[in-house]
Amino acid sequence: SVKDLSLEVPGAPMVYLDGNAPEIQIQIGHAVQPMEGALFEVSLRVTVAGMVGEKAHFMVEVSQAGIFQATNVAEEDMGTLYGIVCPNVLFPYARETVSDLVTRAGFPPVLLSPINFELLHQQRLAEAEQEASRIQVAP
Repeated sequence: SVKDLSLEVPGAPMVYLDGNAPEIQIQIGHAVQPMEGALFEVSLRVTVAGMVGEKAHFMVEVSQAGIFQATNVAEEDMGTLYGIVCPNVLFPYARETVSDLVTRAGFPPVLLSPINFELLHQQRLAEAEQEASRIQVAP
């Protein structure tokens, strides 16, 4: 379900007179909140900005959340569940919400391309390993 939703059109109503097509910038993140037993909440945060130069035509932030249950999952596989499986389930709903909100705000639809959450998860793991190695080497 949608946990949080915001839309900003900072230059309204004058922004609608600007004939330049905005460049779409996307940021994606997720958070995990343990619940009782084997339940946990995963929130997928998608931020989309339509920029023309340094000016934002619009900014949309959606937090799509779901409650998941993990039974018979090895502890070492929980990161994969949190970082890949759950975001893959939530993303289509967040994608639809972003598109609908941008269209309702009077802008052309923004159709987000599928996200490779496995690649993002691997990149985060690699960054965490690099950070850990820097901390261990530091005098």
